[in-house]
Amino acid sequence: MYAPPPCVTADVFTVIPEPICFGNRRSDWADAQINGAPTPTYLEGPCFDAAGNLWVTDIPWGRLLKITPGGEVSVGAEYDGQPNGLKFLADGRGLIADFKNGLMVFDPATGAVEPYLVRRLLEPFRGCNDLTVASNGDLYFTDQGMSGLHDPYGRVYRLRVDGGLELLLDRIPSPNGLVLNKAETALMVAVTRANAIWRVPLTADGGVTKVGTFIQMSGGNGPDGLAMDEDDNIAVCHVGMGCAWLFDDIGEPILRIRSPKGRKVTNCAYGGADRKSLFITESGSGAILRAELPAPGRMLHARPA
Repeated sequence: MYAPPPCVTADVFTVIPEPICFGNRRSDWADAQINGAPTPTYLEGPCFDAAGNLWVTDIPWGRLLKITPGGEVSVGAEYDGQPNGLKFLADGRGLIADFKNGLMVFDPATGAVEPYLVRRLLEPFRGCNDLTVASNGDLYFTDQGMSGLHDPYGRVYRLRVDGGLELLLDRIPSPNGLVLNKAETALMVAVTRANAIWRVPLTADGGVTKVGTFIQMSGGNGPDGLAMDEDDNIAVCHVGMGCAWLFDDIGEPILRIRSPKGRKVTNCAYGGADRKSLFITESGSGAILRAELPAPGRMLHARPA
């Protein structure tokens, strides 16, 4: 449909050091999710705190790892859970989309992790995956579980700042990463098993309408984590494909970022002095990758004719 976009290869920013990895130990999470493969770490949820530290989640071992701007790694929290998505709030606390427990809240000063929202009415969540926070404090999150095309029971929720919980979308085959556009008029959702990014327009009365496929992908395992820049370019981690893609605000591919380490490119976040660096988790190697992105005008100019 489109000509191949320009391609760059990310650099390795840091790798989780062996002393804080779990070697060849197996985990319940890995037995169910990746056929029992050893998981020294399995990284997700990159997110920067106000001090410029990058935090990532280590799903099978219930850990949050802190990475300084210089690339030094330490364990910031460890608890009985399976943390996936992570976002920091204005008060400095972090919210965690935890596959095992629901939504959890994390205090980086103490390492304490506590329940935040673990069920809808009396029904536990099926397996929370990722989350994003609107400028007014509303929280959007995906409840993915083990859903897929065979059993599309995944959901997208909005937790309003006043505490009201709303089910926005149901019957989704594996909702995963999600981001709001700059105007916060649409929610972009990675639907992994459909290998697609859905666009979810948000109505003035708080509902959704005219939900459709914004980007149709192919190959790999499907889109995972997403990040949006100030120009509404959307970065998409294509797990199993070994790359992240950058699409413009109308869905045209403008850059491919290859991983130098492996194919399990799971999630990404913008960081650096001007938020022009994309930090990417490559979960198979326990690596954090970094790509210095050219200015949008240069990327557009570099497109094949």
